[in-house]
Amino acid sequence: MKVPSNVPASIVTRNLSDFVNETGNVYESIAIISKRANQISVKLKEELNSKLAEFATTVDNLEEVFENREQIEISKHYERLPKPTNLAIEEFLEGKVTFRMPEPEEPTAEKAE
Repeated sequence: MKVPSNVPASIVTRNLSDFVNETGNVYESIAIISKRANQISVKLKEELNSKLAEFATTVDNLEEVFENREQIEISKHYERLPKPTNLAIEEFLEGKVTFRMPEPEEPTAEKAE
């Protein structure tokens, strides 16, 4: 997954009125951002696990743990990446997240028996 370089790795104070522009409701925007953050998190975890699977061994001894520098470097790289929530917020504010709202259901009149 390509991570944009303009996303801060640390927490940034946000103006809530920026989230209202897209949906008209802060809470709907936060729900959309949280679902996108979950998608990003799953994708990053799958990517990390596939890269670490190359180094998987069936025998666990102490010497192999200290000698596996490539695995440590891969893990450190993923630890330095911005959090999925920060990535999702940036995508949402830049208009890169597509979403659709479900159509409101018409209340049906039930027959009294």
